[in-house]
Amino acid sequence: MALVLGLATACGGSSGGGDGGGGTTTKGDDGAPQVTIAPANGDGKARPDQGVTVMAAGGKLGDVSVKLKGVDVPGSLSSDKTKWRSNWTLQPGGSYQVSATATSDKGKSVTATSAFRTTRSTAATRVNNVVPSQNETVGTGMPVFVQFNKAVPEKAKPAIERAIEISSTTPTEGAWRWLSAGESFNGLPSVVFRPKHPWKARQTVTVKVHFAGLKIGDNVFGDRDTVRTFKIGDSHVVNINARTHRAVVKKNGQTVRTWGVSLGSGGDVQGDGVDHLLTTSGVHLTMDHVRLERMRPPGKKKGDPGWYDEKVPWATRISNSGEYIHQNMDDPTCLGNRNCSHGCVRSPANDAQWFFHWSYRGDLVTITGTKRSLQWTNGWGYWQLPFSKWTSGGALGKPITTSHA
Repeated sequence: MALVLGLATACGGSSGGGDGGGGTTTKGDDGAPQVTIAPANGDGKARPDQGVTVMAAGGKLGDVSVKLKGVDVPGSLSSDKTKWRSNWTLQPGGSYQVSATATSDKGKSVTATSAFRTTRSTAATRVNNVVPSQNETVGTGMPVFVQFNKAVPEKAKPAIERAIEISSTTPTEGAWRWLSAGESFNGLPSVVFRPKHPWKARQTVTVKVHFAGLKIGDNVFGDRDTVRTFKIGDSHVVNINARTHRAVVKKNGQTVRTWGVSLGSGGDVQGDGVDHLLTTSGVHLTMDHVRLERMRPPGKKKGDPGWYDEKVPWATRISNSGEYIHQNMDDPTCLGNRNCSHGCVRSPANDAQWFFHWSYRGDLVTITGTKRSLQWTNGWGYWQLPFSKWTSGGALGKPITTSHA
């Protein structure tokens, strides 16, 4: 690309030259304002984390246009109209065109145009995925995951948090928390947004990760932005009691279905001191749905006492430790009467199938009455943490409120 400086003034005039440094200054006839654009015209390795700045001296800015591939780059004008700055960092390897007009109090104008290119140096750390999926309908307990392909440098975390724009139909208070690969449900380092209270039902949420151009390491920058829009569905709340052996399901506050269940029988304390046959008590979230799930006991191999290898239908996962709400495949007299499962929530076939199709990812499932607690890092057990503690795990350490969608 040819990098050039174009200049036009209302009354004719002259311009300053670009030096490839911090900016290019343009000045019109006597009494006309002076306009400075940074990065400088002709710069072929501009730093994308610095954004674009346009400043006027001796007048006020009017029209400011910054484009990448013909698309406007958003920016904000200062209250005194002497400074314009891009809202976000720039795309690495992007070719930008800038045009700005300033006018003095006496009506003399100057228009400056400039072109530059940002460095192509991108970081090895990239956004791997954003969860929920595009256009997915999720439950009112659903967290938002921005996941990375590798560990994020500590110095980059505050900038990344600031660069995530989250909006919703109903403004919602929440906070981001960073998870290491070991804390993440799928082994990917993540930053996770959790509302302080469950999302209001029936609304739209949009997440924009302005990752492109963020400084991730020494002279390397984020490669691209990512956008997700998803919907919060009806309020689905499930309460399961290990003592009464009942599941009660509510939709938007009204009970829509109940059934007898059988939870974990207990009696298998392994070397980690955990009884793996007990169902965990606490606030779970539905995580995924598997039509036919193969289930085997953790920490055991074929031939060990307590070994099993079963294919179980209508399985809705609620933790990473192998807990599901699924169809009962054993003694039906346990349902509603006794806890005799391997740790899952066994249910009648019709109820398990109905729940499989009815539930969203991110529905709240609260289990009570067992002697084993759900750890907050077990699957999506994030509601187990008090909100203040959740918030303390963010790089900025403070809550935010989503903007209005």
